[in-house]
Amino acid sequence: MKQSAGLLLYVASPSAVTVLLVHASGPYNRKAPFGIPKGEPNEGEPLEAAARRETLEETGIEVTGPLEPLGFVDYKKSRKRIHAWAAPMPQGAVPRCASWEIDQARMFEAEEAKRVIHPDQADFVERLRVLLR
Repeated sequence: MKQSAGLLLYVASPSAVTVLLVHASGPYNRKAPFGIPKGEPNEGEPLEAAARRETLEETGIEVTGPLEPLGFVDYKKSRKRIHAWAAPMPQGAVPRCASWEIDQARMFEAEEAKRVIHPDQADFVERLRVLLR
């Protein structure tokens, strides 16, 4: 089974939680859902390190602080396993498309995020909400 790792960055206030999602670029992805910044680890690279690296490569955001594990989900169709961690958005960070791999990097309120994210990744948003309670 292929492995992938990514981060769900968030901003939490007393009234709302917003999360950073990215959208894959290319004409074949035009109607594809958003997802967390993620990618496959390099050979011998720990999954958490891959999640940090992929987030930096895709969004230009370097996350150096501690991460909270959100577990994993298995894609139903491709049998790919996605491992995720949560972290607060670093102060002053501004998401951007830092790689040709994505054409959008946007913040979404948690409920909207669950509607636009890849269906198999929606659990990550709910797990984050439980974690922040």
